[in-house]
Amino acid sequence: MAIQDFLVEIGTEELPPRALKTLSRAFTNGLTKGLEDAGIEFARAESFAAPRRLAIRVRELAAAQPDKAVERRGPAVKAAFDAAGNPTRALTGFATSQGVTPDQLDTLETDKGAWVVYRTVEQGRATTELLPGLIEQALAGLPIPKRMRWGAHRTEFVRPVHWIVLLMGNKVIDSPIMGLKPGNKTRGHRFHCPESLIIPTPADYEIVLRKEGWVIADFAERRAKIRAGVEAIAREQAGGTAVIDDELLDEVTSLNEWPVPLMGRFEERFLEVPPEALISSMKEHQKYFHVVDSDNRMLPLFITVANLESKDPGQVISGNEKVIRPRLSDAAFFYETDRKTPLEDRIERLKPIVFQEKLGSIHDKSVRVAALAARIAGVIGSDPALAERAAMLAKTDLVTEMVLEFTDLQGIMGQYYAVHDGEHADVARALNEQYMPRFAGDDLPATLTGCALAIADRLDSLVGLFGINQPPSGTRDPFGLRRASLGVLRIIIDRQLPLDLQTCCEWAAENFSSLAADDPATAVVDYMLERFRAHYDEQGIGAEVYLAVHARRPTRPLDFDQRVRAVEAFRQMPEAEALAAANKRVSNILTKQGADQVTETVDGHLLQEDAEKALAEQVNLQADRVLPLFEKGDYTAALSSLASLRAPVDRFFDEVMVMTDDEAVRNNRLALLNRLRNLFLRVADISLLPTSGQG
Repeated sequence: MAIQDFLVEIGTEELPPRALKTLSRAFTNGLTKGLEDAGIEFARAESFAAPRRLAIRVRELAAAQPDKAVERRGPAVKAAFDAAGNPTRALTGFATSQGVTPDQLDTLETDKGAWVVYRTVEQGRATTELLPGLIEQALAGLPIPKRMRWGAHRTEFVRPVHWIVLLMGNKVIDSPIMGLKPGNKTRGHRFHCPESLIIPTPADYEIVLRKEGWVIADFAERRAKIRAGVEAIAREQAGGTAVIDDELLDEVTSLNEWPVPLMGRFEERFLEVPPEALISSMKEHQKYFHVVDSDNRMLPLFITVANLESKDPGQVISGNEKVIRPRLSDAAFFYETDRKTPLEDRIERLKPIVFQEKLGSIHDKSVRVAALAARIAGVIGSDPALAERAAMLAKTDLVTEMVLEFTDLQGIMGQYYAVHDGEHADVARALNEQYMPRFAGDDLPATLTGCALAIADRLDSLVGLFGINQPPSGTRDPFGLRRASLGVLRIIIDRQLPLDLQTCCEWAAENFSSLAADDPATAVVDYMLERFRAHYDEQGIGAEVYLAVHARRPTRPLDFDQRVRAVEAFRQMPEAEALAAANKRVSNILTKQGADQVTETVDGHLLQEDAEKALAEQVNLQADRVLPLFEKGDYTAALSSLASLRAPVDRFFDEVMVMTDDEAVRNNRLALLNRLRNLFLRVADISLLPTSGQG
């Protein structure tokens, strides 16, 4: 079958920079899925994305769908002919529906009898016939929150569309797309080449744009060029290092078709302002990269990326310096003004700010968190007074001028202002650490005061919102409770804190005057323990390991984690599968007999068979060995030791009849099995681990 390269380009006004990568990926995925669903073969799809264009090149695209053998079943043979062998109305009706005569039909023999069938070959449709519909379908499926119309067009898209390129080989597919007639003409850079350019074939696309149009169409190529250029200019012109944030780099790449890095300066006096404030101002408003020296100290420099090659770059730099100066002046003014009022004096200003209508103000929350943080601090070996102080000051920077202007600096500015006010070092650091971890993989609080505050703040929100029956539902999680739960778990586990979630949540619930839910603490603990599933899944630990531990509902996260690690190690042992199967068997036996009625007391005089005597001896031996290990939380060593029970357990089930007629002997054997199972249950329910008998 003939193959050719194919190109589609959607030419638009400037696309939203933060959405460009997502739109490009979704467009490509949508078109390739459409081709695959239609059965049209191709080698690969290549994406292009720039401020004014989304494009896809499909390599070695088949000219048509493959022909498809079609078989349609009609009536049974015995119903197709009468006694004289003539076609019945059922047969002639089926033949007519297929557009053939009865003698053109075949017979299909099956184990349920013979059937009349119509067999034919359905010719595949030409790819050029299908492509316009597939493209429209892919464009309609793009993740665009709000579409717009333009001019007199009824078409809707994220931005006005001005041209379409649709090429199969060197031929234009002239079926309209989004109300526009496609062609082979693209457009170059808005300033360097404001004219149409002919694309002879799909293979020429990015070459024509680069050489004639002053456009680098490939997003990854443009991104790499910007990174290299920004790093080089910082190194060569300042002897420093450009700090390149990946999200900012993506955004700058989405803003530029022909990127040219340029370095500007700002007054050194602005370096007295916390660097985070300067960076936020430059990054958020101007999309600048900042530069640091070998000691990671900020230099009075910035790097901007121009979307053109200026004949006088000095003018471009000067213009950017004029723009950034008032921005930095504002930051300096905010910093100077804020420091005139201590954080302590701002506590009262939190009273009018509503946290949640039914849960009171930010001030109310601060009071609750202070009480909870102090109790948590006492358990983890921190100073309760420092934790309480940090909690009362925690949200005060929300009413500073700096944070009102740059909301991403909450906590960061709190730390700077607390240091200026002469607060204890741990209190100051905790004001920033309360938000850690801000995202997956982020740093955790370094101080115990910060740990206490971070945990207390999150648990207060969780218990409060569950208490007014507003837990997360589906994708709706306006207060970020999923992230808050994972943050608490990470802090407790990674910092190895001896906290019990049930206890902490009950403490949190005590701080509310009234909550609608009966037992929000338990509901929150259950919710948080469920979050462990995704946590371990990301680490490659199977759901069955999580479920085995979760069945025991340990409410201390550090203990939960130690059990999971132990079960994961046990699962790799050769004895694991047999012991899991044995535990499952024991569980089933005990359940049928009423597990609550079975004791753990084994009478040695009632042991009759050698196999049950051997198992009883080994269970006693293991109990003496592993119970101290359980007390220390050394579950890995305990399960490793219990693995030696495989042989006596296997022998027991091979040679001993548990459900014997003698009631005393039967109950004694059940007690032995109960004692065996309870040893494993001190760690997890390993009967939930998969065995070879499970599909």
